[in-house]
Amino acid sequence: MGQGFDMSYRVVLVTGGTRGIGRAIAERFLDVGATVVVCGRRAPDEPPRGERGEAVFLQADVREPEQAAGVVDAVLERFGQLDVLVNNAGGTAAASAAETSARLAQSVVALNLLAPLWVAQRANAAMQRQPGGGAIVNIGSVAGERPAHGTVLYAAAKAGLATLTRGLALEWGPKVRVNQVTVGLVQTDGSAAHYGGEHGLAAVHATIPAGRMAAPADIADACLLLASPLAGYVSGAELRADGGGEKPGWLVAVEAATR
Repeated sequence: MGQGFDMSYRVVLVTGGTRGIGRAIAERFLDVGATVVVCGRRAPDEPPRGERGEAVFLQADVREPEQAAGVVDAVLERFGQLDVLVNNAGGTAAASAAETSARLAQSVVALNLLAPLWVAQRANAAMQRQPGGGAIVNIGSVAGERPAHGTVLYAAAKAGLATLTRGLALEWGPKVRVNQVTVGLVQTDGSAAHYGGEHGLAAVHATIPAGRMAAPADIADACLLLASPLAGYVSGAELRADGGGEKPGWLVAVEAATR
C-alpha cells in the first residue's frame, strides 16, 4: 500500500454507503485506516466493514436540505472534522419521459443533482475552516452523456452533476478539491438475471474494451485515488471508470448481422 493511500486520521462521509457501490467505497476507505460514516434512509443489517474497522451509520434522506446538513453536522460533532465527502447516493426508477409523473421527476432530480449540492455545501463550509481543507468526490454516470430509454431524467440530472462538479471546484478552491468519478456498467449480484443469464452477461462484457463490467471495488479505488494526496493538484476533473467505454450500438448490430 503506497503512502498516498494511508487515510489514517481522516474522516470520510459516504452518502448511500450502506449497499452496492457506496458500501464498497466505505469498505475501501476503512481498509486504509479512515474513520468512515455512511448515511441512508434505512439502516443496513450489517454496517460496512473493512480491514481496520467498521463504519458508523447515520439515518438521513439527503434529498431534504435540512437532513443533508444534519448529517454533516453530526459527523463534525462526533469527530471534529470532515476530510472527504463521497456523494454516492443516487439512482432512478425506470419510466418513459412521456409518462413520468411530476413527483417522480422531482424525486430523481432531487436525489441525483440537488442532494449532492446540499451535502457538499455543508461539507465545504467545514472544510474551508480546516487547515488541510478537504476533498469532495461526486459519483456520476455515463448516462449523463448517453441517455437511455426509461432513464432520461436520471441522465439529465447526472449531466447536471458533471457541470456542478466543475463549478464547485472553481468556486471552492484552493482549500476544497471537487472531482467526479463517472461510472459505466457495474456488475452486481443481480446482473446475470438482468441481462438474461450468463450468456447475456458475457455478451455485455464483450462490448466493453476492458472485457468486463466494473466491480464495485473498481469504483471504490477510483474514489480513493481522487480523495488521496496523490491527487492533490486534481480538481474539477472527471475520472471515467467505464473500462474504456462501450462499442456503439450500430457496430454491435452490424457484427451480429454479419456473423
